[in-house]
Amino acid sequence: MASKLKKIVLTGAAGRLGSYLREPLTALCDELVSTDIKEQPGKLYAGESYVQADLADFNAMNDVIEGADMVVHMGAYVDEAPFEELLGPNFVGSYNVWEAASRHGVRRVVYGSSIHAVGMYPKNEFINTEVAHRPDTFYGLAKCFTEDLGRMYWEKRGLESVHMRILSCAQVNNARALGSYLSYDDLIQLVTRCIETPVTGWAVIYGVSNNDRAPVDNTKASFLGYRPKDNAEIYAQEVLAAEPEMDPHDPNHMCHGGPFAGVELGKSGLAGMNVVDDSKEN
Repeated sequence: MASKLKKIVLTGAAGRLGSYLREPLTALCDELVSTDIKEQPGKLYAGESYVQADLADFNAMNDVIEGADMVVHMGAYVDEAPFEELLGPNFVGSYNVWEAASRHGVRRVVYGSSIHAVGMYPKNEFINTEVAHRPDTFYGLAKCFTEDLGRMYWEKRGLESVHMRILSCAQVNNARALGSYLSYDDLIQLVTRCIETPVTGWAVIYGVSNNDRAPVDNTKASFLGYRPKDNAEIYAQEVLAAEPEMDPHDPNHMCHGGPFAGVELGKSGLAGMNVVDDSKEN
């Protein structure tokens, strides 16, 4: 990137992943507008402003995105839930972001997609970025919808987008995470590469660190220049010693989506995961 962007909009800024992205994003632009349905999370960084807004409100998204060069869209309801609860933030919200971005001439949307868009594939299948959608939940279905939405806006209106299928950006405290772990440092590198790559068109990339046991293949997304550095294998001995023997017939263990693959539709997937809220405090 030859020079700083004028304005980046970050949705989901009050979330756990958003808390780690806010400060690095201020280094890439003159103005970072952070937004979330929640109240402002702590003090602001230099060059950052905050707008409390609902993704499901088109006028609010249209206003906040005006003048932006790029949007980093991390906002969503981040769990499985009844379809009606996800419809506003995860489906309509994505449409509102893309439509507003298109109207205002935004160059690119960088989207926080998820492994749950393909979560029903068996773990012993090493899947690449071109496999067909195979969602494990309504939450995963929303990710499929947004990936397809992004492709349509690229092909019909020329709005670029990169869809980061994040596996598990959280502390490594279970056996699945030995393959799915994405460190916060690697997340920041991934988002930075998605912003700084000169041309992306429509693209998909898995958000995963350089794990020995990573179950996905990013070869076809190598043009983005993402080269993760962290490796969950350093936690393997401790984690595996604490894990009971796994059932290879249990979708919780056998599918890429982990607990989301085994849960009933509409029921929380996070309830079966020990995700630690270690949001960054500024």
